[in-house]
Amino acid sequence: MNTEITGIILMYAALVAMAIPLGKYMGKIFSNEKNWSDIIFNPLDNIFYKLSGINPTKEMNWKQHLVALLTINLIWFLIAMFVLTNMHWLPLNPDANPSMSGDLAFNTAVSFVTNTNLQHYSGETGLSYLGQLTLMLWQFISAGCGIAIAAVVFFAMKEKATDKLGNFYFLFVRSCTRILFPIALVIALLLVFNGTPMTFEGKDTITNVQGDTVQVSRGPVAAFVAIKQLGTNGGGFFGPNSAHPFENPNYFTNIIETISITLIPMAMIFALGFVLKRKKLAWTIFGVMTIGFLLLLIPTIINEMKGNPAISKMGITQPMGSMEGKEVRFGSAASAYWAINTTVTSNGSVNAMHDSLTPLSGMFAMLGMMINAFFGGVGVGFLNFYIFIILAVFISGLMVGRTPEFLGKKIEAREMKIAMIIALLHPFLILVSTAIASHLYAQNPTLYAGWLANPGHHGFSEMLYEFTSSSANNGSGFEGLGDNTPFWNIACGMVMLLARYLPIIGPVAIAGILANKKYIPESAGTLKTDTATFGLMVFAVIVIIAALSFFPALTLGPIAEYFSIY
Repeated sequence: MNTEITGIILMYAALVAMAIPLGKYMGKIFSNEKNWSDIIFNPLDNIFYKLSGINPTKEMNWKQHLVALLTINLIWFLIAMFVLTNMHWLPLNPDANPSMSGDLAFNTAVSFVTNTNLQHYSGETGLSYLGQLTLMLWQFISAGCGIAIAAVVFFAMKEKATDKLGNFYFLFVRSCTRILFPIALVIALLLVFNGTPMTFEGKDTITNVQGDTVQVSRGPVAAFVAIKQLGTNGGGFFGPNSAHPFENPNYFTNIIETISITLIPMAMIFALGFVLKRKKLAWTIFGVMTIGFLLLLIPTIINEMKGNPAISKMGITQPMGSMEGKEVRFGSAASAYWAINTTVTSNGSVNAMHDSLTPLSGMFAMLGMMINAFFGGVGVGFLNFYIFIILAVFISGLMVGRTPEFLGKKIEAREMKIAMIIALLHPFLILVSTAIASHLYAQNPTLYAGWLANPGHHGFSEMLYEFTSSSANNGSGFEGLGDNTPFWNIACGMVMLLARYLPIIGPVAIAGILANKKYIPESAGTLKTDTATFGLMVFAVIVIIAALSFFPALTLGPIAEYFSIY
């Protein structure tokens, strides 16, 4: 037990130690300051600009940034649909895997373009190598878009009045070539050296220890896994994701992959401090996110290491903790640590089956996605947190009788309307969608019998988790749910689309409107937003909104299940 806890502490310490210098480097990339990467990547970037006819020095306003992002995503969505529905005759298909149906291709294309990577298929049998490589490319594109649009908001928060917020294509290309690609290359090499396959050959025939001949799937796995972790994508090359020994062979690769999940989301906070020259504000945001993260993590680790109470009632000891659905090579503590890392971000990869988590652990994993602001996805995690900052500033201003201001810009009715719409969108999508699915199942359980492997409280949790994961652009799931049906493919696809783009449009619009306002210098009466007091205010707003929105649904699912097994 002590060794497992020590491993978690060391992983988190290594994460913070790497995130701080990475954040400074990313801040230089966004601000176009000279650094070591210019020598290597300037020629490559210029090739992309020339081929695309892009002028990287042309300034854009916030609306032009959004048009550029949405256009890129629409084009890649159409390409993804074509590849996924035509894999059977396209090249790089040595195992002769079939093409996807229309509804499954829609769900998958939306999933990868929106950085969700919800998978209603098993990768080794559901995709050709071309399909896998196509989706791997989307994992760079969706992550690059998230980082670039967050950088736009950073520029809008600077102490000046302007409608010129840099160039989206410039930020997007640099995010891919100078941040995602070099780090993913290092991770992929480490995975290859530790046994992760990297080949274009088809299935291998081996004889196992029992003397049986089996066909083992393989492919360009190492490259796929590296960006899936780093870009908070999470889509697995194989069905079991990083519980599969080819994706995550040993405890060392588990450390690498776990750190990779939160590395860029955490570094984005320090990049904010560098761009704005407000390190104290960055540390305040980091503190709030860390407190929220730890409040979800600590009880989850305790629950999983204690074991399953239903098994304890049978008189069976659980010295390794609750090991149902977990890999022995990782253990219960490291699996719990991964589960919270992957759900407070929009990563969604797993090294254990979340459907087998003890009830309260499953609830904490869902809460990480319901809040969707404790680090969150690459770039968009900060955008979600930005909404809570705006709400906290407004409420604080009302409490002291002052016009709310954030970084020298007055927050008025227009910005608050947008912020409230975005804040309410997430619970609306989750709760309404879950209610519709629950109603359909309750009205005709025979017709929809294939949906739930576990009817009752846990079955409700499976449906709640699926829509929570879709709305948080996370992609993990309680896999007892039979989700590869037209209803789940289309419903989750629509939720993913709305939950990806509206929460990007809203914060960018608010930041763009504020950037265009007259800058008001700080005075003695200005609300300080880089203090512990304001940090606690933001945290309180997050807790209140999450508690009021989701507690009733959680009561029907994991909380009821918890009391049912005691």
